[in-house]
This record gives sequence, C-alpha cells and structure tokens, in this order.
Amino acid sequence: MSAVQGLRARLARTPMSIIVMGSLLIAFVVVAVFAPLLAPFDPSRQSLILRLRPPGSASPQGVTYLLGTDDLGRDLLSRVIYGARASMFVAVASVFVSLLIGSALGMLAGWRRGWVEIVIMRFVDVMLSIPAILLAVLAVAVAGPGFQTLILVLGLTRWPRYARVAYAQTLQVATLPYIRAAELAGASATRLLLRHVLPNIAGPLLVVATAEFGLMILFEAGLSFLGLGIQPPTPSWGTIMSAGRQYIERAWWLTVFPGGCLFLLVLSVNVLGDWVRDRLDPRARTRG
Repeated sequence: MSAVQGLRARLARTPMSIIVMGSLLIAFVVVAVFAPLLAPFDPSRQSLILRLRPPGSASPQGVTYLLGTDDLGRDLLSRVIYGARASMFVAVASVFVSLLIGSALGMLAGWRRGWVEIVIMRFVDVMLSIPAILLAVLAVAVAGPGFQTLILVLGLTRWPRYARVAYAQTLQVATLPYIRAAELAGASATRLLLRHVLPNIAGPLLVVATAEFGLMILFEAGLSFLGLGIQPPTPSWGTIMSAGRQYIERAWWLTVFPGGCLFLLVLSVNVLGDWVRDRLDPRARTRG
C-alpha cells in the first residue's frame, strides 16, 4: 500500500468532526505563524476618521475593512490575525514551562520516594488547593503585566497537574523488570528517567498538555481582558474584547469576531484533545 493510500485509509477511519476540528486548528496555526503575510494592514496603524466602521466598510481611498475598524480606526481583521499569534504563543510557551517543571518534579518524586516524595507531593496539594486563575491574577498583579511575566505566571501555576500524572505513571513504570535490570547494571538515575521512564509516560502527559493548551488560551484572554496580560498596543483577543466592551451596543464586531475566534480555537483543541486521549488510552472509550 502506498503512502497516499495509507493516508486515505486513515482519513476514512477518522470521524468527520475530528477532520473538521483538525483543519480548523491547522488554519489557526497557519494564521498565527504567517500573520505578517496574511494581515492586510499594520495592526497598530490608527486613523481616527475611520473609527468604528462596520464590517465591509470602505475608506475614501477604496480600501475595504472586512471586519470593520476599532475605536482608534485600526483594521480589526489585522488585529485579530496578530491576536491569534500572541494568544497561541503564550499558550504554547506556558504549556512547555508547566510541562517541563511538572514532569521533572513528578518523576523525581515517584523515583526517589521517601522525604523527597512527601515534600513534592504535599507542595502539589497546596498548589492545587488554590484556584489557578486567582493565583495567576495575584501573581501578575504583584510582578506586573507583560509578555514574559504572563508566560511564567501561567506556567508556574499549572505545573501540579503534570506532576501528579508523572508521579503516578513513574510509580508504575519504575517496577518494570527491564528498568530494574538497567538500575542493577549501574545506570544512573538521570539516564533511567530520561531514556526509560520518560518515553513510557509521555502519552498521559501529552493528553494533559492538550487539555491545558485550551485552558492556557482562555487564561491569557481572561488576564488580557482584565488588563493584566498582554499590554496595548500589542493585539491579543483579550485586549481587543476589553477595548470593545464599552462599544458593545454600537460596535458589536469588536467583541463578536475575536470572541468567536477564541471559541473556535478552544473548541478545536478540546475536541482533538479528547480524541488523542481515546487514541492513547482505549479504555477511556469504554468508560465514556
């Protein structure tokens, strides 16, 4: 069977909803990566005489604003496109930070056991007892808003979920015969964790990461909406909706379009995350 035929066979077995959501997610990724090429205007260029123009409006020079303009006369389509880049970059970076920290601490607790396990897992319990969004708001308010601060805060508040999964999976994997044999042969703990334990627990961690990715997008949008995330004039979906809330009656497009993009992106990530979970853990289908 050729590669093309194999691809067609796999697509035929894939539910249509997964194909649609996967295509939607790919479209968002392409828009975020190639935002400078796809945006028709500079997202920061202002023109007060063109402020609050509805979708499809044309300027005196014959330029059409497909999604209208905002309160400063900036092209909304360009800002939404660049907002996708900002939101997805923050989500990817924060998921990477939390995945790295949580996985390392969880594997360490599951491998070392003893007082190391007690200290790490009790700290995880403390972190999980605090609402994540409240902790993020307090941390950003203290550290100050900003791009890097937002990534670090989101990453450092969501690592306990990865730590718990990595800890539970490491306890199971550590008892496998070939890992015990490698340990008796003199392999270091670092080598055992990176070469043998981590590949065996990567699947469950990936499932958590897909779920956390959508949550990070919502957290970024929420913090930016409150003025604690990405700061103007850098466009993000949260800041666009925040600026448009005072014009909701006369300029509905300022909140509908970025809000719709946020909804579709999170929906596609969540649907694909459930599908990945079912593929990696067939027992999840039987429990559902």
